Amino acid sequence: MPNRAAVHASGSGKQGGAYKEIIEWIKALVIAVVLVFLIRQFLFSPFIVDGPSMQPNFETGERLIVNKILYTIREPKFGEVVVFDVPEQGRKFIKRVIGVPGDTIRLEGDDLYINDKKIEEPYIKEAIAEANAKGELYNQNGPNFPNPEVPETTVPEGAIFALGDNRGDSTDSRVIGFVEDKEVVGRADIIFWPLNKLEFIKHWTK
Repeated sequence: MPNRAAVHASGSGKQGGAYKEIIEWIKALVIAVVLVFLIRQFLFSPFIVDGPSMQPNFETGERLIVNKILYTIREPKFGEVVVFDVPEQGRKFIKRVIGVPGDTIRLEGDDLYINDKKIEEPYIKEAIAEANAKGELYNQNGPNFPNPEVPETTVPEGAIFALGDNRGDSTDSRVIGFVEDKEVVGRADIIFWPLNKLEFIKHWTK
């Protein structure tokens, strides 16, 4: 009888240990899910490039990590690649910051002017040169700015002016107007897929 009692007690102990281990696993999974939610909600989130508007620098299918906390600390700057919501279309766009509050923007063909000063754009310099060498405009199929759709040229407070790098094939501030700060999700900081393109994204300044 004592031996049977000992066996019974040992079996109960094993069951209790397994139960505790299951509870610990559940706790760990809940904590992991909460952490992922908080990180994606407030710090970083993934984004998939869809469309040609940021060629030659970003291609369809590339996956990026968007820094969501940076613009809670400071405002966007010229040359930074940002992701923002477009409520009218129910989706997100990726574009480059060209104008910040107070800037007066003018785009004439391949020539960009900010506050009447012509600005060099190193991120599309080679693409422009290649098109011009063929006797073409890089922005040959895209609208200039200002235009009848968006005639206002000065960026208002609480907004940015954003353009796609692929000027001839981009729906951007020339069409949708200025992007309000509340619509900006964050700055695209890392390409993490495909792995052969893994890198930190370079943000140009003027």
